[in-house]
Amino acid sequence: MTEMKWADKVRKSLHANADSLGNLAVEAFHYLALFGIGAITAYAAVLTFIDMLQKGGISVDDILLLFIYLELGAMVGIYFKTNHMPIRFLLYVAITALTRLLIGDVSHHNAPDLGIIYLCGGILLLAFAILVVRFASSRYPSVKEKSES
Repeated sequence: MTEMKWADKVRKSLHANADSLGNLAVEAFHYLALFGIGAITAYAAVLTFIDMLQKGGISVDDILLLFIYLELGAMVGIYFKTNHMPIRFLLYVAITALTRLLIGDVSHHNAPDLGIIYLCGGILLLAFAILVVRFASSRYPSVKEKSES
């Protein structure tokens, strides 16, 4: 019987060490990926800004692209601080991207067609999805687990 207790202690110790090492590897990758995504987003925004200045003119498309970069940066910051990714931010980015596409399509192709209706329908569906997500998160809040120190 004492041999089994010894084996059980070794198993629990091995499991705890493997758990700690696995958590360290996952968190290291998590922070490395966040810094990488944040740096790439900032770099892309700076390049876009420089390109806008070199063109000599700034369009609404360019401004909306900067807003997309801003929203992506905010997503990285929120995820970095809270370890949670609000789905709403992805929906905001999608709405901004579709709006940018819509404005670009209308300004470059003046003839309205069915594509405009599809884009507006997509924006409306995404806005409705945000409404549903907001309602669900206020009505059914997630339960936060107690963190182990």
